Amino acid sequence: MSDTTTRSRRWPSVRRLPLTGPLRLVRPSDMWLKPASSVVVATAIPNLVLFSIDRLDLVMYTMAGSLCALYGHSLPYARRARTVVGVVLGMFAGLAVSLVTASLTDSAAVLIAVGALLAAGQKLLCDATRIGPPGPLILTFVSSAAVFSPQQLGQVPGHLALTLGAGAVSWLVTVAGPALIHREGPERLATARALNTAAAYADEPGDRTRRAAVAAVHAAWQTLLAAGRPTPVRRALERLVVHAEAVLATDASAAAGGVTAADPALLRDWAARTRARGPVPTPPAAAGTAAELFGIDAERAVLTLTAPGEARRALLRRLGPGSPLLPVAARALVGCALAGYVSSAVGVGRPYWAIVTAASLYQANITLSWNRTLQRTLGNLLGVLVFAAVLPVTRTGPLALIGFCLFFNFAAEALITRNYWLGSVAVTPMALLVLEYAGSQPAGELIGDRILDTVIGAAVGLLAAMLVTNRRATSRVETALAATELARAHAVQTLAAPGPGPAALEAARRGLTGSLVELREANDTAAGEWWQRDLPQEKVLAAERAGHRTLTATATRQGLIVPAPENGAV
Repeated sequence: MSDTTTRSRRWPSVRRLPLTGPLRLVRPSDMWLKPASSVVVATAIPNLVLFSIDRLDLVMYTMAGSLCALYGHSLPYARRARTVVGVVLGMFAGLAVSLVTASLTDSAAVLIAVGALLAAGQKLLCDATRIGPPGPLILTFVSSAAVFSPQQLGQVPGHLALTLGAGAVSWLVTVAGPALIHREGPERLATARALNTAAAYADEPGDRTRRAAVAAVHAAWQTLLAAGRPTPVRRALERLVVHAEAVLATDASAAAGGVTAADPALLRDWAARTRARGPVPTPPAAAGTAAELFGIDAERAVLTLTAPGEARRALLRRLGPGSPLLPVAARALVGCALAGYVSSAVGVGRPYWAIVTAASLYQANITLSWNRTLQRTLGNLLGVLVFAAVLPVTRTGPLALIGFCLFFNFAAEALITRNYWLGSVAVTPMALLVLEYAGSQPAGELIGDRILDTVIGAAVGLLAAMLVTNRRATSRVETALAATELARAHAVQTLAAPGPGPAALEAARRGLTGSLVELREANDTAAGEWWQRDLPQEKVLAAERAGHRTLTATATRQGLIVPAPENGAV
């Protein structure tokens, strides 16, 4: 056996874990205000109704539905409507299991087991459906808290009805209201991101900026395709995305020499005007635009017929045997269960916070889970101090309690995109104040339990992440690599065919773009994982470069760009 073969089968032990990087603040998200304002409105309405009838003790059940307003804000309204309904139903199902369990047994061992199973199932389903932030954590927070809430079986239907009612309010706030006010809002936002990342690539050509721009342009097309029939505004947005894509279609060597398809300042100006509520900017006619838009229409027609079936098949693949998501769900199950049992063993009566803390750690790989451990621990401990400071004020009256809960809901969404630990500083007191609706509890005991649960959940959860391996991460890279090579071969074959139509070229280019995005995501995920085979980094890099050259050739054939003299490779 050769030395090369020996090295390729070597299992590396560990990778370096950062200490200060995970705590650095970044620029806030460009859409933090949407979920922040939505959750405040969706929470305030049922809270004030309950206050008016003197039943604030039921807030936990309406809060479960109100928190569904955090989901789907980056999606076009048609898809957002289905997504938020799915989240409400998922919240309803998890809460139903928790409440029924709580009404049937008071065994801590059984309650912890059910909480851990729910956390693992919610993690798997949210990852498989790619639902986006805030992911499974909100569902796990609600179901874990509910499973430790004393309950009578006869009360369960009424409590679940409150959740559905508040969920309906969330749907109206998240979908119906914005759709009436800003009809193409999500499409405009996705297009603006594509223009901004294309401008960043034009300013600083390189692998990092190109990958970010390719992902943003791909996401913009996916959003426009999912938005439904093309309106005049959506057609104008499609033309803008064509311009952003033309920048990326420029060959890497030409871009490095300063040859790009548009002025970065102009792209940023278009992005700013697209994000605003005024008319969508009308760019000058670009070569190949008509052909590409014809291809988009053809792809939209195909997706209308095939999307539901393909989406179901993709979901089943992510849930089925061999899926790289299963080891991460197994980590959640083991980590949440161990955290709950350890917390219970040291005397915490309702160890749901340890389960939630452990569940919050599990990201795509160990490195990201380590980052989240640092962020969650720091944020929770600071958040407990904030809770201790505001608790006396909240106990002055129910309106003060409602006001602080709404404030922390808003602050969490305003801060969490800068860094998770900063958002946790607001999430922690909000979560603890929810318990106050059912009646005041000893502050010292409550604070002590939360600190203990945080430390136990973080330590035990991270230990489980390190012990439960995910060697399938490398297999996912290999699968994505094969898919990329197949998509590139198809694109090359389409280019070589005599007189390929715009629809065929567009489908080939879009398929290759999607496979490159998946390859990069799979490689980044596997790069932060432990206990696995060495990654085929050279093959990944070669596949990405060859794929980008083929995309350039396809765009040139469509007329999007003028070929650079030195670019003759496909």
